Amino acid sequence: MAVLKAFKGLRPSVEIAKDVASRPYDVLNSEEARLEAKGNEYSLLHIIKPEIDLPESIDIHSQPVYDKAKKKFELFKNKGYLIPDKDEHLYIYAQTMFGKTQYGIVGCASVDDYMNGIIKKHELTRKDKEEDRMNHVRITNANMEPVFFSYPAEAEIDEIVTKIVSTQKPVYDFVAVDGVGHHFWVIADKTINDKLTELFASIPYFYVADGHHRTAAAALVGNEKRTKNQNHRGDEEYNYFLAVLFPDNQLTIIDYNRVVQDLNGLDNEAFINKLKDVFVIEPKGKDIYKPDRLHNFGMYLDGEWYSLTAKQGTYNDNDPIGVLDVTILSQKVLDEILDIKDLRTSNRIDFVGGIRGLEELEKRVDSGEMKVAFALYPVSMKQLIDIADTGNIMPPKTTWFEPKLRSGLVVHLLD
Repeated sequence: MAVLKAFKGLRPSVEIAKDVASRPYDVLNSEEARLEAKGNEYSLLHIIKPEIDLPESIDIHSQPVYDKAKKKFELFKNKGYLIPDKDEHLYIYAQTMFGKTQYGIVGCASVDDYMNGIIKKHELTRKDKEEDRMNHVRITNANMEPVFFSYPAEAEIDEIVTKIVSTQKPVYDFVAVDGVGHHFWVIADKTINDKLTELFASIPYFYVADGHHRTAAAALVGNEKRTKNQNHRGDEEYNYFLAVLFPDNQLTIIDYNRVVQDLNGLDNEAFINKLKDVFVIEPKGKDIYKPDRLHNFGMYLDGEWYSLTAKQGTYNDNDPIGVLDVTILSQKVLDEILDIKDLRTSNRIDFVGGIRGLEELEKRVDSGEMKVAFALYPVSMKQLIDIADTGNIMPPKTTWFEPKLRSGLVVHLLD
């Protein structure tokens, strides 16, 4: 059974919370982070993207960058930008986007649960990205950013959350520049914290929704610390790491689309003829076509949109991986027709999160940068859980969760 533990959070004051809170480290490149943090000394980006305060030419994985993260973190603590709570708490973190609010519990997940497969994942991680975040956790001795987990919805947990958010004012309540609302409550009543911990202990598994590299890094550093500590007991803070857990029925996965540079030597007509072996094709003209069901795709080619519906026999609805539209596209189009064998390494393909809209696909193709674009129907939470439960791994760039968590509303210290 899964563990969720209360902890003494390190948090900003109400006055600067909106300025401290930042987008996650991995959704911004260094240049974007510099712009976003410009003129804002409170932004957590100074710690999670510390290269923004160093020369632009610096290697972002070099030791001076990690040293800068440590220095900035110490400065934030010394200046009172981040203040420790006196007692251990769980917290509620809610986000509002497009009129819909999702409510998560903030606490600490267990390193043991990650190592033992109680925390289930659906994506592969890359060692270089793991090591980058491990270096960051090691040098700050903290989980600066939460990971994003889901769990099977539990009515009694929902009832407790509903009661708190309907009767208490949030300590932080603001709308970020992207229009997403962020609302944060401290659960001050120890009996409620204990009850939630007890309820979560009856949940068999947690699922990594977003942040596979952060999860791996946090757990692996915790495991490192225990092996190095000759007096290890098992209750030290490094045995746990920062997470936000949302019930599975509140989450939204949006589409994650593909753009390809060329047609592998084919002209448009020959390419479409090859697609006819796999899909029922309907021309849709100039109007954007958004897929409206599983196994239906939108394609943008030479200024025109098409509906592509996969034919029976091109997918396996009884296979957790074979049923995915990304699998159909990867196998039947990208591999067999376009000769793109490895989505992780090919420089002929790029991925566009659905939050940018299908207009972004048109823009990339119309500019001449890309030749063809494919719009996909989003994966469901049920599909994600089925894949994690069967020990399978999704193809790269399959899920895009929105809204993204803001980092900096609470930090977890490892001692």
